[in-house]
Amino acid sequence: MINQIILFQINLFQIDLLYLYFIFKILIMKTPFVYGHIAIDENYTNREKEIRQLSANFLGLINTIIISPRRWGKTSLVNRVSEILEKEYAKEIVVCRFDAFTCRNEDQFYRAFANAVMKASFSKWDKFVEASKKYLGRFAPNISFSDTAQSYELSFGVKFKDHDMSIEEILDLPQTIAKDTGKKIVVCVDEFQKITDYPESLEFQQNLRAHWQMHDRVCYCLYGSKRHLLADIFSSYDKPFYKFGDIIFLNKIGRLDWINFIQERFEKTEKKIAPELCGRIADFAQNHPYYTQQLSQQVWLRTDKECNDVILEQSIRDLIAQLSLLFINIIDNMTIRQVNFLVAIVNGEINFSSKSVLTNYDLGTSANIKNLKKALLDKDLIDILPDEKIIIQDPAFEYWIKTEYLK
Repeated sequence: MINQIILFQINLFQIDLLYLYFIFKILIMKTPFVYGHIAIDENYTNREKEIRQLSANFLGLINTIIISPRRWGKTSLVNRVSEILEKEYAKEIVVCRFDAFTCRNEDQFYRAFANAVMKASFSKWDKFVEASKKYLGRFAPNISFSDTAQSYELSFGVKFKDHDMSIEEILDLPQTIAKDTGKKIVVCVDEFQKITDYPESLEFQQNLRAHWQMHDRVCYCLYGSKRHLLADIFSSYDKPFYKFGDIIFLNKIGRLDWINFIQERFEKTEKKIAPELCGRIADFAQNHPYYTQQLSQQVWLRTDKECNDVILEQSIRDLIAQLSLLFINIIDNMTIRQVNFLVAIVNGEINFSSKSVLTNYDLGTSANIKNLKKALLDKDLIDILPDEKIIIQDPAFEYWIKTEYLK
């Protein structure tokens, strides 16, 4: 392992100057590929079926749950649909979005919820202040205005959880505003699975469901990055949110769609890339949106006029070298049997409880397989698909295990 680390450090040192060059190119020109943040406008790829379905659900006020592994484009999809509806139906519908990732308890959730609903419903400063007094006046809210960001923020002097009546008012806030304004309101909550970390989480979920299911002018779109936790929240018979709404299992964008997208983005910047090379980019990334865009960007940066095999292979090598120290750190924080389980997945094993697999990969007893799955799910390293197939979430990590770690 020490020799591997030294080797990777040398590789990284060798490409440092190259990366500085490409960073400079990014600074002086606009890259046609986007990853790591929300894709908008022409940077958004396909998802026409999902856009139609989610748009129809929002307009019809149908509660929707979006489930998929990390970085498959859930947030970009929700934002894309929100953009479309806010342009075409601005007088009829309000879409409010907030991220629950930083909400560590119920009280912080209520505050973020109230802020999101108020800011989406009343965008002008004077209307925002007036509405804050009308709907939240008894909580004595403080309103701050950021001149640079042109945004408003509410803070409260009370802890909502200490007052049952205040909790009810906050959770019913979008319904109350929707009735008064005559508009429909869609509330989108990202990283919704974070509520499972709260003390008395089941009681909190019961309270949310009790209020939200009664709203007839509001619908809720709930999604997040922990697929297995979301599936448990909405698919388990004994959980409060069982059958709360329409569940959309987000699939990967198709290979042909990626080929067309990559080639089109090259052509718009007066560069060329053959469909076969576009397909190899998608294949390396296993059609994963984040890595397909990232590798496409690396290839595009290295291409002056026309891409070729050498450029693509070099881009893959450099991308893996760039990520190697991260992957080594992941391996170092795992047990030997957790690593062996990943290796078994990479090698195409399916029956992990069979005697031969347990022996060949030193996985212990068949009873240990359940613990290994749970540990790797909690680390976001694997995912279990609806057909029970186990996959490694990160295609670059899987490639690194095959080509570097096992070598």
